[in-house]
Amino acid sequence: MVRVPSWNRLTGMSERNGEFRTAVRYSEAFKMEVVRELETGLAPVDKVRRKYGIGAGTIQGWLCKYGNGTRGKIIRVETPKEIDELKRLKERIKRLESLLADANLDLALERQFTSLACERAGIQDVSEFKKKVAGQLDTKPWSKRGSCLE
Repeated sequence: MVRVPSWNRLTGMSERNGEFRTAVRYSEAFKMEVVRELETGLAPVDKVRRKYGIGAGTIQGWLCKYGNGTRGKIIRVETPKEIDELKRLKERIKRLESLLADANLDLALERQFTSLACERAGIQDVSEFKKKVAGQLDTKPWSKRGSCLE
């Protein structure tokens, strides 16, 4: 028999110790049932693994994905530098959110002020007024305006 290196990837079969095995796909419900059995019954992983013929790494992955944290909990270890960076970034986010809220409040006040000013001046179309005023603004750079004594 001629062996093709990519054959096992095409068929979903793998070779271990000279025998071919097909890849097994488990349903989400089955995965959750196995995790529930491990977490509620507190059975050892090896016992459940042998019972269903599942690899230990597979069950650990299911525990991380579907578990409630009593088993297979991931513990994150951070250096002091990483902790400081995380604090700094959280503070920056708070500061930016505060600035954004202030900017939104300023914009809302400006819109309301413009609307009231137009209403008191008897201007019906506020958007047309804004366009007209924007076209009349002096847009020349300061250096081309002349001296301030004029």
